[in-house]
Amino acid sequence: MGRGLYHSGFELRRRSPWGALALVMLSGLAMVRNGVDSEPGPPQPAPAAVSESRRTGVAPVPPAGLRALAYAPASRIRIESIDVDAPVMDVGLDQAGWIEAPPAQDPNMAGWYQNGISPGQRGTSVIVGHVDNEAGPAVFYGLGSLKRGGHVEVTRYDGRVAVFEVYGVEVFSKEDFPGVRVYGDTGQPELRVITCGGGYSKAHGYDGNVVAFARLVATR
Repeated sequence: MGRGLYHSGFELRRRSPWGALALVMLSGLAMVRNGVDSEPGPPQPAPAAVSESRRTGVAPVPPAGLRALAYAPASRIRIESIDVDAPVMDVGLDQAGWIEAPPAQDPNMAGWYQNGISPGQRGTSVIVGHVDNEAGPAVFYGLGSLKRGGHVEVTRYDGRVAVFEVYGVEVFSKEDFPGVRVYGDTGQPELRVITCGGGYSKAHGYDGNVVAFARLVATR
């Protein structure tokens, strides 16, 4: 489950970009495997079909002079437009090669993939979380309703805040998850926020993942 919520310190260094092996291992990403069977269910990106997700839009142009941040672990994520304000813990890969999800019993917990890029560094950082649990909605229940132009703020353990602007929200089938497109290095500091989505059945859980694409536009 990674190092958890608290750090006695952190390495001020740059993590390696996503490698080909990591992309393959992460392409089967699955978060909630036992979601609640409720109606109408979490909001979905439009069109809400796993097989035909909409294309991401044009990424925002960061202000002149904006510099990528040095390495520092994530500690909190805020997405005001969908009422997200949650602590972030470190997560790694599970035995099946999927990114681990935070503990399902804590509905307001997100996870940062600690073996990748930290939020604000050049490259693509990844934060994941449950859409729901057996008790009801969880931290990223509203992710599918996130709009282009919305902001995601990630507080880091060095005290800096990385502000990202959303430029696309899509839903992908877990059977055909485009790992290179989602996790690939665009040459800019980017963020992907990921949860479960698409169709749901008691037998198999959610059959897709909702992915928000965002680019760094400010730091403070």
